Amino acid sequence: QVQLQESGGGWVQAGGSLRLSCVASGYTFTTGCMGWFRQTPGKEREGLASIHSRGGFTAYADSVKGRFTISKDKAKSTLYLEMNALKPEDSAMYYCATGACGLEATLYDYWGQGTQVTVSS
Repeated sequence: QVQLQESGGGWVQAGGSLRLSCVASGYTFTTGCMGWFRQTPGKEREGLASIHSRGGFTAYADSVKGRFTISKDKAKSTLYLEMNALKPEDSAMYYCATGACGLEATLYDYWGQGTQVTVSS
């Protein structure tokens, strides 16, 4: 059973940076992808970035391309999302997930509980 736990969220001023972490237990890092998503009340979950579990291939949504960077450390069983140049519209609950590769939430099987990011103007 895969279990995911996010951390690193918080409050930051616009233009600032945060790094989110996601510790994955029971995950082998051998197949599929890991991804970061976000969601605000009343909106669908938005795929932000994904990374191949075994290799390093990454994909980004246009909304975060050039500002966010996804990475992983297999030795630490941890997925990261480095977020720079944050904007108020980046405020959301952020989730990590594992599953097939892509930015659609329906491709992912296991989800963390989420970590809140709030960006003030």
